[in-house]
Amino acid sequence: MDWLLPRLLVSMFALALGAALGYATGTAIDAPRAGLALGALGGVALAVSLDVVRARRLLVWLRGAQVDEAPRHTGFWGELGYRIERVLRSRERDLQQERERIAQFLSAIEASPNGVLLLDSNDQIEWCNSVAADHLGIDPLRDLRQPLTNLVRAPAFVSHLQSGGSDEAVSFSLPGRPGTLSVLIRPYGDGQKLLLTQDITERLRTDEMRRDFVANVSHEIRTPLTVLAGFVETLSQIRLTGTEHERVLAMMAQQTDRMRSLVDDLLILAQLEGSPRPRTDQWVAVDALMRRVETDARPLSAGRHTLEFEPGEGGTIAGSDAELLSALGNLVTNAIRYTPEGGRIVVSWRRRANGSAAFEVSDTGIGVAPEHLARLGERFYRVDGSRSRDSGGTGLGLAIAKHAAQRHGGALEVDSEIGKGSTFRLVFPPARVR
Repeated sequence: MDWLLPRLLVSMFALALGAALGYATGTAIDAPRAGLALGALGGVALAVSLDVVRARRLLVWLRGAQVDEAPRHTGFWGELGYRIERVLRSRERDLQQERERIAQFLSAIEASPNGVLLLDSNDQIEWCNSVAADHLGIDPLRDLRQPLTNLVRAPAFVSHLQSGGSDEAVSFSLPGRPGTLSVLIRPYGDGQKLLLTQDITERLRTDEMRRDFVANVSHEIRTPLTVLAGFVETLSQIRLTGTEHERVLAMMAQQTDRMRSLVDDLLILAQLEGSPRPRTDQWVAVDALMRRVETDARPLSAGRHTLEFEPGEGGTIAGSDAELLSALGNLVTNAIRYTPEGGRIVVSWRRRANGSAAFEVSDTGIGVAPEHLARLGERFYRVDGSRSRDSGGTGLGLAIAKHAAQRHGGALEVDSEIGKGSTFRLVFPPARVR
């Protein structure tokens, strides 16, 4: 209120000055009272005019963008402009902070691996992050304010949305797009809805593989156990001749070896998945590795195949000697098992133009149909289950080779043609090759 006393003094001074001047002028024309009144009125008008000018300047500033400072006057209008400016600047700061908080919140939602989508009371899109847009096949800008049911027409989803959602998520596949989506709907506000989307394709695939794994392990172990139990019962109840006794013991030993091989492969897989990645400062000589694989492969082939192991030309790989031996050994063992007698198997070390390298195991075996290639390397996956069991395979060899290659930063590649043979490659990146 510092402006009040000066304002009163200025007003009184203008009134007195105007009255004095008017009285003097009125006396000169023999109308002192009229001059006094007109002078006082003029003084007041002058003070009011000054206020009007200052008020207009403040009003012009308020009508603009308020980028510059408010008009700096003394007195009432100066303080009024200052206080208005202070309130406006405070609100601008609050709005800017609020916008920054909202931007940070939306950035956090945008970084979420799940999709987030907001619908109004008419199921029109208010906002969505890029993940939800990708999941549902919509454009986050072009499709704003569009009814979601016009864009996503999956019957299960439309029915779930129109029913208002529930505590359970709905799963569906979009026409023409691979994969399965899970959408959870949560109501909020005045009839608005929050949609959370998640791509569960990989999770469903993993669950299926887990179920298949348990079923396959159970089956693989149950079969030799059933055989062993039958032989044990036979030995305990029936007297056998020496020849029959030896044949039964040989078959029991065969089933025992089959179970031991299965357990060993499972332990290798568990070790591959649970241990740290192989070190990059331990180098394994390719030639020595191939000689060890050859030593194991020739007795298994027993002269039924032509085996060729080409020199590794002094190459080395950074990694685990045991894992590399297991991976390459499994590829060679598979080639021997699935190549008919008289076939040819070539094991080689190939350098590539980009600096990477690969072990190649080529055979003239039965080959693999194209529809099976994508699933090679899955646990217990067999192209021909009966043939694999007859040959003594556990269905884990390629899974072990694939895991070992991936742990070394590489991959398992397969080229095959029915009736003409296959080529399996363990490919390693340049950083692991020397």
